[in-house]
Amino acid sequence: MDAATFAAVFVALYVAHSVGDHWVQTSRQSADKGKPGWTGRLANARHVASLTATKLALLLPVAVLLGLDLSVLGLVAGLGVDAVSHWWADRRSTLARLAKALGLADFYALGTGAHPVHPVTAEGKPAAHLGTGSYALDQSFHHLWLLVAALLITTA
Repeated sequence: MDAATFAAVFVALYVAHSVGDHWVQTSRQSADKGKPGWTGRLANARHVASLTATKLALLLPVAVLLGLDLSVLGLVAGLGVDAVSHWWADRRSTLARLAKALGLADFYALGTGAHPVHPVTAEGKPAAHLGTGSYALDQSFHHLWLLVAALLITTA
């Protein structure tokens, strides 16, 4: 593996993750994937399937156009680990428990009504904001696993 191959794979996965998580994921998947039971599990599985397909659809042309030497084993291992980690985190309760175990429960709740200092308007109603602690922790968790996926894809 050379550093340029790793960098190209990571960038492709990073961009594909953003597209898949924000443009390809349906509103229904987003609303349902954290629900308990099979409703949530299946919605999350549909989201992860479309997200993984998006990653493959963006990564393959990059690999062909740049002449990257990637193995099928590496692609399956990397995208598989990424998919499993993404499914786990997007069940929401799992990531919330991890944040709590690491002492990050207040940050996880940042930007929501559950946070003790949540944003409000002058009238005391919830104020608009650009994100939440749970979203920041969710995305940084995914980025960590994108790094692992890129390493697997380029070294296997």
